[in-house]
Amino acid sequence: MKQLILFVRNFSKKSFDRIKNEKLKQNILQAIPFWAASLITGLVAVFYAKCFAAAESLSTVIFNYHSWLLFIITPVCFIAARWLVKTFAPYSRGSGIPQVMAAVELATPKNNDKIKKLLSLRIIFIKILSSIIMVIGGGAIGREGPTIQISGSIFRKINESLPAWWPKTSKKNMIMTGAAAGLAAAFNTPLGGIVFAIEELTKMHFSYFKSAIFTAVIIAGLTVQSLVGSYLYIGFPDVTNLSSFILLGVLLVAIIAGLSGSIMAKIIWYILKWKAVLKKNIHHIFYLLFCSLAMASLAYFINAGVLGSGKSLLTSTLFTADKYTHWYMPLLRIIGPILSFTTGAAGGVFAPGLSAGGSIGSVLSGWFHLSDSDTNLMILAGMVSFLTGITRAPFTSAILVLEMTNRNNLILHLMLAAIISNFVASLIDKHSFYDYLKHYYIHEILEEDKVE
Repeated sequence: MKQLILFVRNFSKKSFDRIKNEKLKQNILQAIPFWAASLITGLVAVFYAKCFAAAESLSTVIFNYHSWLLFIITPVCFIAARWLVKTFAPYSRGSGIPQVMAAVELATPKNNDKIKKLLSLRIIFIKILSSIIMVIGGGAIGREGPTIQISGSIFRKINESLPAWWPKTSKKNMIMTGAAAGLAAAFNTPLGGIVFAIEELTKMHFSYFKSAIFTAVIIAGLTVQSLVGSYLYIGFPDVTNLSSFILLGVLLVAIIAGLSGSIMAKIIWYILKWKAVLKKNIHHIFYLLFCSLAMASLAYFINAGVLGSGKSLLTSTLFTADKYTHWYMPLLRIIGPILSFTTGAAGGVFAPGLSAGGSIGSVLSGWFHLSDSDTNLMILAGMVSFLTGITRAPFTSAILVLEMTNRNNLILHLMLAAIISNFVASLIDKHSFYDYLKHYYIHEILEEDKVE
């Protein structure tokens, strides 16, 4: 009897160890695709960021050399960028965030084959090339939304390439994790990536994929930092010795920037719907020429600040003595993305939205003759508010700006700005710009499949 008990005990222990080892092996095998995709995402994000920065510098050089060259280069670049998208990867157009949202919704056994139209290696290549060409031509676009679609494509491709015997991972979780890693790598904001995945991409319980997201944003972020150092997207603006009444300024900029962001998104959506009914290519070419020549004219006759992502405008107002921008700069930073985004080429509105909101904060500060510290807070609050007006993701917007600047003492100010701007933006439209585009892409893909 004693020997039987000993045998059962030993057998049970070996069985438990075997089960434990099998589970550990299973967990490691499931984690490897996330690790690999996150590493590749970080590398591609750094490469893309450097190419994008070089393209913006080239655009500045061209303008400073002979500003009239924009009337030639901008139309050529806008048309070339749109042609690349239309010819090789139609769903690489625009930001990339709505495409990822659509892919998450389509990630069901019935629609899995449709996701390749939204996330693929071809999308990555065309997304990068088209947006860089747009920036050379002075397009007011950003690389952050595109980085999210690029990252989602990388994660999907890694998941697709696994052998049949490999432990399966949910396609939906893989895409959402890729999006979070992409945002973290684009802005070097790991918390922002996590909050973005929760707030913008999914309504499912966070516990199902929290480990994957934490791991992905850490690896992608560390990869970026190992190549370019531990940097902040914006820097360390001085926000010490704030005035006691500055909360009133935050409320004002939140209302104006939130409404402005929502209105800009609404205008873009109406233009995209109008363009969708244009059947002839010549009509689209005329529209491209109009947008490109309008951008060149605004830069040549008014101010070159209309060109590019607008990051240089933010750094100038936050870190130099030139705190107050011209009254018309917010209008330029709103018109520029409208003209650029509606062309149908690749490019996002995250960075242009931040610069538009920052310029609103700067102008208001000039009107009230605020101190440098108060002005910096107004600029940051404007960034949060305008981005919230576009995305309707207040927590993501606030966390992103906090991580970009490492100014944790402003958390209450920026959260207040985010909440207020989200409320006033809902007065313009209850749904976000990305929601409209997501449903549009899903409808377009399903209709294409019916025709095929």
